[in-house]
Amino acid sequence: MSAATPQATPVTPGVWVLPSQGNGFAVDTPDGVVVVDTGPGGRKTDNMIAALRVVTDSPVSAICYSHGHFGYNFGVPQWLEHNAERGDAAPRLIAHRNLPLRYERYRETEGYQMILNEMQFPGISARFDPVRHDPTETFDDHLVLREAEPRIELLWVPSETDDALAMWLPETSTLFTGAAVPAEFIPNVGTPQRSLRLTGRWADTIDRLAELRPEILVIEFGDFVVGAELNLKRMTTTSRALRWLRAEVIDRLNHGMNERGILADISYPPEIFDYPWLSHAYGSPDYIVRDLIREESGWWDRNPTSLHPSAPAEVARVTFDAIADPDAVIARAETLAADGDPQLAMHVIDLVALGPDDEPAVIRARKIKSDLCRARSKEIAPYPSKGLYKSSGIRLKQGIISWEGVVQ
Repeated sequence: MSAATPQATPVTPGVWVLPSQGNGFAVDTPDGVVVVDTGPGGRKTDNMIAALRVVTDSPVSAICYSHGHFGYNFGVPQWLEHNAERGDAAPRLIAHRNLPLRYERYRETEGYQMILNEMQFPGISARFDPVRHDPTETFDDHLVLREAEPRIELLWVPSETDDALAMWLPETSTLFTGAAVPAEFIPNVGTPQRSLRLTGRWADTIDRLAELRPEILVIEFGDFVVGAELNLKRMTTTSRALRWLRAEVIDRLNHGMNERGILADISYPPEIFDYPWLSHAYGSPDYIVRDLIREESGWWDRNPTSLHPSAPAEVARVTFDAIADPDAVIARAETLAADGDPQLAMHVIDLVALGPDDEPAVIRARKIKSDLCRARSKEIAPYPSKGLYKSSGIRLKQGIISWEGVVQ
């Protein structure tokens, strides 16, 4: 293995973090190595296997899927091939029982999933071959993978996905949390393009993990965390923030407020949210608010116009024709942007940018909106939002209509 190849990081004797998509995990036992996650395939998975082989020559006896999201286990075929080349038996492939259902849904919507991923991560399609290899075994709530020392337990931890698992090593009080305990950001609830993640359920999961009082916490990304008190604080404050958000959203729903009203009204007190592990680097309280609203309500935004809308092309034509002076609208948007408010400028520019494709003013407005997207991507903290602004801006600059056939 070259010096540039990522290394396995020792956690306790016989236990390592492996370089994967995020943190992989490996536990050496007298029966073989138990691995969590196989990486996204290709070179990264090869490096992961190479890193393991520097620290142990034991056969890989089991591979556990931390969860079913894109890329975490696209590397399964390479691990199977590795075992075969060594003359080792094929490893057990273990996941929560919901994971095959997720894979089935992703196969059904493969084209749509690729569109969503390209919007959030421009260029990602060229980096991944989406190979989904089903597990050979599943479990429901709890599986004792190994009784003797080192004892290995798998726990169902519904959180970012409903198929997530954690691994608990009681002798050393080591907990691999996978997606259940985020790295240095608030839980990834309500990501703009994804299905519901159930804020209260995620809080319940974190509380159950906190009851274990782990001395060592191996989270999905970044360095593992040592210290029972610090780990307890990290988990309890995260759970408290999620429960606070739910209570505040429900209170406002009970007073008749809609989504935009709630987003404008709610603020996030520092005593609840000002912790380094609750940053907005990937997740966002605003995302969580919107997911909570989706949990309790339908798709209608309370604007009667949107109940049974006309065809987009018809709306674009008549709306544009109703604007007396499109150039004045564009000028107002440019003034707002120059004054440092690209978000308000985007609301204004849409009056023209969503118009018919063949209008010169519309073409000009879309180019301006592209610049506004780029400006917004620099202002906003959550990575998913940055990606969506960037991909939308690129397409607008190229004169390409949106993913759905209507300019965004």
